[in-house]
Amino acid sequence: MSRNAELFERASRSIPGGVNSPVRAFRSVGGTPRFVARAKGPHFWDAEDKRYIDYIGSWGPAILGHAHPEVVKAVQEAAVHGLSYGAPTEAEIEIAELLIERIPSIEQVRLTSSGTEATMSAIRLARGATGRNKIIKFEGCYHGHADSLLVKAGSGLLTFGNPTSAGVPPEFVAHTIVIDFNDAQGVQEAFAAHGKDIACVIVEPMAGNMNLVKPVPGFLETLRSECTAHGAVLIFDEVMTGFRVGPQGVQGITGVTPDLTTLAKVIGGGMPIGAFGGRTDIMQNIAPMGAVYQAGTLSGNPVAVAAGITTLRLLGEPGFYDRLGAQTRKLTEGLVQCARSHGVPFSADSEGGMFGMYFSEQVPKGLNDVSAGNIEHFKTFFHGMLDQGVYFAPSAYEAGFVSCMHDDAVIEATLKAADHVFKTLN
Repeated sequence: MSRNAELFERASRSIPGGVNSPVRAFRSVGGTPRFVARAKGPHFWDAEDKRYIDYIGSWGPAILGHAHPEVVKAVQEAAVHGLSYGAPTEAEIEIAELLIERIPSIEQVRLTSSGTEATMSAIRLARGATGRNKIIKFEGCYHGHADSLLVKAGSGLLTFGNPTSAGVPPEFVAHTIVIDFNDAQGVQEAFAAHGKDIACVIVEPMAGNMNLVKPVPGFLETLRSECTAHGAVLIFDEVMTGFRVGPQGVQGITGVTPDLTTLAKVIGGGMPIGAFGGRTDIMQNIAPMGAVYQAGTLSGNPVAVAAGITTLRLLGEPGFYDRLGAQTRKLTEGLVQCARSHGVPFSADSEGGMFGMYFSEQVPKGLNDVSAGNIEHFKTFFHGMLDQGVYFAPSAYEAGFVSCMHDDAVIEATLKAADHVFKTLN
């Protein structure tokens, strides 16, 4: 038995499913998860000391590559002074000021310990600020595992959803309206029917949890106009896209301004952190200023904040996103060329350091399009690349991530491996 298999068997005795987050279990692709022993730059090494080119990057945060020396130094220096205080620090102010400076729609910001906390709190804030109950979310968009967000649409253009997780009572999602991503007409119909009761719309403005799916022209603009017209709060969940697709996230690319933004992943440089922020008049409803309660023992953790400040400063270097985007395009364009040279239906897309790859002829516009791809081809491709020492997300429904350490040599090695694997699919 391999060392990875031994660890998985051992983990399964003490941890449900052997993992602490479901997608790590390889359930959708089969096989044995790789247990990471260490990581550096664009690579990690598993328990058997096999090296992999890493395209998940801790699911987004490792935009500078793993174990960046300046980030590690910042963490070490912060840890020497204490791991947590439960009291305010100057560093919390500094990272808040950085976020406000970088994202113009944020006027005030509250730190949390995770993206789930950030989105959950932002929705509670929107409900408290508006005095309304209903929310709109979109099929295929994931906003953490809060009860009211674990919902899937039923049949028809517009439906009130049913829970998609055991342990979530139906009444918990009774106020959640689910619409297809990129369905502007569905949004207009929802507001026409329920506008006076809708507290907020929450959306991944560029989806990453059904693979990478970009907004079609006019979709985000419709969200903005409908929320404005009906007094609802527009929340951009940029937990994944914030500082990953560009220096101001999706809102900087599209020019559509949300009322609230949620962040995590990149802003902690690999440490656990989250944040939500937006217009001052809305944020003033949060305790201790207002009646909407939100708290967290480890919010603003000094070690996580140190990693985040250092990461954000490095991302501010001139030309960083131009270089990152160019490397990501080299990867996606190269993969498409490899696949098509072997007659394999395949497409890919990217924005900044985030990419999607799909075993279909066309780039998808929603969850149904993603689901229509050749999932069996993806599974074969995933394991073939794993054998070649390249680690993509173990699911056809997850986006991928490139760091600034994925240089030409790393991309070329990836494409060489892909060419070998695509040959087996034709």
